[in-house]
Amino acid sequence: MGKNEEEEIIRIAKKMDKMAQKKNGSGALDLLKELRSVPMTLELLQSTRIGMSVNAIRKQSTDEEVTSLAKSLIKSWKKLLDGPASGDKSSDEKRKEQGAPVSPSQGSPEPKEESSSSNSSSKSEHADVSANTLINTFPRAPTTSDSIRIKCRELLANALQTGEDYIAIGADCDELGAQIEECIFQEFKNTDMKYKNRVRSRISNLKDMKNPNLRRTVLCGSVTPEQMAKMPAEEMASDELKEMRKNLTKEAVRDHQMATTGGTQTDLFTCGKCKGKCCTYTQVQTRSADEPMTTFVFCNECGNRWKFC
Repeated sequence: MGKNEEEEIIRIAKKMDKMAQKKNGSGALDLLKELRSVPMTLELLQSTRIGMSVNAIRKQSTDEEVTSLAKSLIKSWKKLLDGPASGDKSSDEKRKEQGAPVSPSQGSPEPKEESSSSNSSSKSEHADVSANTLINTFPRAPTTSDSIRIKCRELLANALQTGEDYIAIGADCDELGAQIEECIFQEFKNTDMKYKNRVRSRISNLKDMKNPNLRRTVLCGSVTPEQMAKMPAEEMASDELKEMRKNLTKEAVRDHQMATTGGTQTDLFTCGKCKGKCCTYTQVQTRSADEPMTTFVFCNECGNRWKFC
């Protein structure tokens, strides 16, 4: 039964991901209603990552019914990360709703109640183990009474909860935030400006909505708290920013090559700034071999540089 439910959730998740990519939420409401009827567990949330797909639909949809149902589903799934008491409480509530007494003083129902509470307890313990699997490989962060350190741990935990990916992954953001802060503190041994700047840079990059991969790798455990605490800005940057830096580096190399070779003198080009015609041009193959070369022009009079297509 669990396998069929997992396959069904994965099927729905794939459809939602396509909708989010195409920014077309047509049919999303039906998919959300299907999910509402599926008995969700923490294991299914982790294996299918359906929470991220639902959250993506919620963000791009303009249909109030879709966003409302998506929020309701995410809120109900979030309760799976609560303490083990939730299972026992729901069991008692169900008995009350059915009109059955909760007291174990009854004759025949007593063993059944013990059995159900035992099952509920084992399920809750299993859920707790699953929720903490990602951080059990690291020693738990020691507590601190320093108000600055406590505040930094809270801010790091909040940054990890950006985008609600932690719901689908099932990570303990409070503990992860405390572990990252502990690693930073152990490096500086105080809470001076260097410590605060390091914490701020972690928070800024983790909260960046254009850089979800960094946050997910930390939540999944691919990047350890120690690595996150020491990671340089270049590695934390989003894929978009990395590509921009790469292009700027290439442009700088081309400029250096042009300055070194000197180029070819010409009066065929007119400078857009000084209107002079004393120019030098260089042609560089910036695209594939079957595409024409790109011409870079340099004004010898004012130093203006431009690309001629």
